[in-house]
Amino acid sequence: MSQFRYEIVRNYGVLSVSESGWTKELNLVSFNDQLPKYDIREWSPDRSKMSRGLRFEKDELLKLNELISELE
Repeated sequence: MSQFRYEIVRNYGVLSVSESGWTKELNLVSFNDQLPKYDIREWSPDRSKMSRGLRFEKDELLKLNELISELE
């Protein structure tokens, strides 16, 4: 079985920090040497562990931005 790999290509920022130190972040991440995608998930303080997250293509993230800007 091959090993799971990831690379945080770019960190766009931290959305929140939990009491345990985990950070919810928006990053551009490549998993298993695939093309990087925009990714929102929680990371442990040393980034050795991660939660389940959401991954977006650029057009999906731009659409999400449009929807968020319409919130009251």
